[in-house]
Amino acid sequence: MPNFLPINTILVPQGAEYKAVCRGLSGITASIPTIVAIPVGMKPLLKYLQQGQFLTPKSRVLIMGICGSLSDRYTVGDLVLYQNCIYQGKQQECDRTLTGHLHSLLSEKASLVKSVTSDRVIWSAAEKRHLGKTLAADVVDMEGFTALEFFNAAEVSVAMLRVVSDDCQHNIPDLTPAINSDGSLNPFLLAIAMLREPFAATRLIRGSLTALKVLEQVTNLLFSGSSNK
Repeated sequence: MPNFLPINTILVPQGAEYKAVCRGLSGITASIPTIVAIPVGMKPLLKYLQQGQFLTPKSRVLIMGICGSLSDRYTVGDLVLYQNCIYQGKQQECDRTLTGHLHSLLSEKASLVKSVTSDRVIWSAAEKRHLGKTLAADVVDMEGFTALEFFNAAEVSVAMLRVVSDDCQHNIPDLTPAINSDGSLNPFLLAIAMLREPFAATRLIRGSLTALKVLEQVTNLLFSGSSNK
């Protein structure tokens, strides 16, 4: 594996995803990027990015985290590298050079995908499949389009690497009410949402744990030999 990965900053949703990336970077003696925990959701993320002073033009950013599958082709634990994100008919592209570099580093481990960003949790399997077919998208998240729109305007190169945590064959609990306006999770409302759908909750927890382990492993893989300059 080449010893140079041109990433200055890693952005990852706060909470379990952020902790997984930090675990992946722990113990690495080489220089590592700055890790920034971002809020969940489009509006909280945009507000956070507009207030942030941690990036400059020509920076190279890697956004990491988990996502949901909209296609039978991608299942829990699959590693996906975004080509673009769409939202309400608009599309934002990831940086092709940076994405290509990551794809070559990961060889067969990551699939190139098209993503849709949602302002709420897409919990229904039927809606996931519908979105996948009507929008020709492979995965869904809650931050991608906002991040790309912001950084592309600021001439910041962005790549996005995520791990699938839930498939398109099963429902998950509707966690939208548990997401606070600042993009943090409300533990009480999260617990209520989980208790209302115990089987779906169990499946989501298992899928999330699998995805988080893969996220930790790929982070370590990418940066254990890199010297980021």
